[in-house]
Amino acid sequence: MTTETTTHTILRAEGFSCPSCVQKIEKQIGKLNGVENVAVQFASARIEVDHDESKTSVDDIVAAVAKAGYKAAPSAF
Repeated sequence: MTTETTTHTILRAEGFSCPSCVQKIEKQIGKLNGVENVAVQFASARIEVDHDESKTSVDDIVAAVAKAGYKAAPSAF
């Protein structure tokens, strides 16, 4: 369920080598406070996150991806 404070953020990731990378990234982002939904697309290297920006910023999400061992940057599409 999304609320008015929910932001939909799309990131472009680098360094994916296997489908298990997806689970590592989803797990790290999912730990963040305010994250409602995480979808990592292996084929396109997209990470889509629904989150409460007052609790979790885009920088927090990028840092969580880095903690999983990958690079990510905000993307317009």
